[in-house]
Amino acid sequence: MIIDKHVHTPYCPHGSTDKIDTYIKQALDLHYQEISFTEHAPLPKGFHDPAPDKDSAMEWASLPSYLKELQKMKSYYASTIKINIGLEVDYIDGYEIETRELLSEIGPSLDDSILSVHFLKKEEKYYCMDFSEEEFERMVEIFGGLSSVYESYYSTLLKSIGSNLGPYKPKRIGHITLVEKFKKKFPHTTPTMEYTAPILDAIALKGYELDYNGAGFVKPLCGDSYPPTHIAKEAHKRKIPLIYGSDAHTAKGLAQGYEGMDKDLFKLG
Repeated sequence: MIIDKHVHTPYCPHGSTDKIDTYIKQALDLHYQEISFTEHAPLPKGFHDPAPDKDSAMEWASLPSYLKELQKMKSYYASTIKINIGLEVDYIDGYEIETRELLSEIGPSLDDSILSVHFLKKEEKYYCMDFSEEEFERMVEIFGGLSSVYESYYSTLLKSIGSNLGPYKPKRIGHITLVEKFKKKFPHTTPTMEYTAPILDAIALKGYELDYNGAGFVKPLCGDSYPPTHIAKEAHKRKIPLIYGSDAHTAKGLAQGYEGMDKDLFKLG
């Protein structure tokens, strides 16, 4: 029985058009016990999507329909699968007030949520780190080297954990090694644990959970979970609950990476 707490929907501009009902039927075929739909929350008002295709998140106008449809599905399938209504919320350095306002508005409607970093700030400009290998390469040049991108990502991630985003702040931190999405093309010599140790310590101190994300396994330039097993084991040592997330953007993407993950690490979750 799989519990998957990181799943996207047709409301995602860079996902598929698979209907939510199709996701749920696929989840039942895979013997899911529980699923959290965590669509990318609308970006804070006043923030301009830096992704080249401007497709990072759900539009504000779609949010009521998203919540209404999931509430309907949650009730309809209540006897067969637990469905959580959730969002994946972006932490954006400099937009903490706006994000707190967003969470205050929509938090009461949610059962679950994830806090993630996709955007990095450099000299008052923002960049979408995981958009494509070409965009990542451009960021390496702009930031002054691969190490600078890594340092920016992990310092932003650390800020996100300590940020004051109000009572509805997500308590699960998303894909903490997302910066390694293209690591086969951009190999980094510094051991990842040097970056992630302070992150894990901060998560443990806050009593937060960790998104143990299988999507990296299907990314050709990654081929690993977010975070990799050796880092997930360090999280487990710190008694951080590791919560499986497929990060599926299609119905067929459900359970992706699950077979390659250490199931013993889910016990605390």
